[in-house]
Amino acid sequence: MSSWEGKTRGGVLGYKIFVWTLKYPGLHFAYFLLSFVVIYFVATSGKAFKAIFHFYHSVMKYSRVKAFISIYCNYYMFGQILLDKIAMLAGFQQKFTFDFEGEEYLRQMHDGGLLVSAHVGNWEIAGQLLNRLEKRINIILFDAEHQQIKGYLSDVMNSRNVNFIVIRDDFSHLLEIKQALSNKEIVAMHGDRFIEGNKTVNLNFMGLPAPFPIGPVNLAAKFGVPVSFVFAVKETSSHYHFYATPLHRVTFTTNLKLREENFRVALEIYTRKFEEILRKYPLQWFNYYDFWKLPESLPLIPETKI
Repeated sequence: MSSWEGKTRGGVLGYKIFVWTLKYPGLHFAYFLLSFVVIYFVATSGKAFKAIFHFYHSVMKYSRVKAFISIYCNYYMFGQILLDKIAMLAGFQQKFTFDFEGEEYLRQMHDGGLLVSAHVGNWEIAGQLLNRLEKRINIILFDAEHQQIKGYLSDVMNSRNVNFIVIRDDFSHLLEIKQALSNKEIVAMHGDRFIEGNKTVNLNFMGLPAPFPIGPVNLAAKFGVPVSFVFAVKETSSHYHFYATPLHRVTFTTNLKLREENFRVALEIYTRKFEEILRKYPLQWFNYYDFWKLPESLPLIPETKI
């Protein structure tokens, strides 16, 4: 499969530096410093650079010059969003404004539900919306090595409505997810990455077949909760736009063929919205591995009309 292994660059020290910068020099000063830091990351990113260049040049059909400029802008945007994310979690929400498109769908999650997003924009702002809804959000972290970061962010977070669930090899995280949904809470996770060994289906995405994990929609089916596909993108230095799709229920059945069909239908809804967002905000997909490399053993599943 792809070379992504559930790990991203960074550590606790970097987060501490970000929080200190936010408290004292301020967010805009951090943005200024970031413009120089990005040059280093562009120059040393190696495989990540090749992957994101492939996206802009081969998938988006940008010229080589536009692709190189887009890579710098993408890295700079990623840094800004990381700073914004920490600012929000650390209690600096007043620095930002939001538009919420589809809020009415999340208000229908009376008995809890699942939010599935992607590594586009800053999906953690969903926590700010759920504060308005008086719902607790449980964010699933795929970065198992970031337990320390989870602990540090928990220390600086002002909101008690945000909880982190870290994916573990012993599958104990499933008990936490079950408990959260039993408490009628919200569980949020990404749906655009997977660890080797996870079951996937291959769907047409941005004009090419790409693998998507069934894990998120499988959770929705097993626990009998509705799922909404959500995306939160940065539109200005201090303004975000949140999108949520109408609720979708994934029916669980013991009929394997019908179950796979239900999963495929749900994932096609997800990929269509994902592609729509990505074409509108191409600089905000923070994907740094070969996303379109298919598992050799799995065929392309044809698209289903809905």
